[in-house]
Amino acid sequence: MDFGKYLYELKRKEKLNVKKQHTVSIKELRIRPKTDPHDCQTKVNHAREFFKKGHKVQFTMMFRGREMSHVELGQELMNKIIADLEDVAKVDQPPSMLGKRMTVMLVPKMEK
Repeated sequence: MDFGKYLYELKRKEKLNVKKQHTVSIKELRIRPKTDPHDCQTKVNHAREFFKKGHKVQFTMMFRGREMSHVELGQELMNKIIADLEDVAKVDQPPSMLGKRMTVMLVPKMEK
């Protein structure tokens, strides 16, 4: 057997395997507790576009200074975002606080 032909076959198989793979990327959208409702709606619309393309979306809410004493306001905003996206996405990781950040991971719903 020709060694060059063998290498060619190997590269060809590798290319076909890479072509069949499906990679899921995570898109992050950052917000603050005092973000304007219209700006939040814009972020939600961006998330809808990401879900149409099959991406996961992570919403990150950053707290600074005195905002840390009103985490419940951030929780309410996060719940509102989850409710707005309920028709196209489901919660993969519920909202959780890590330091000064609250994150929630959403994945697209599969239509059948």
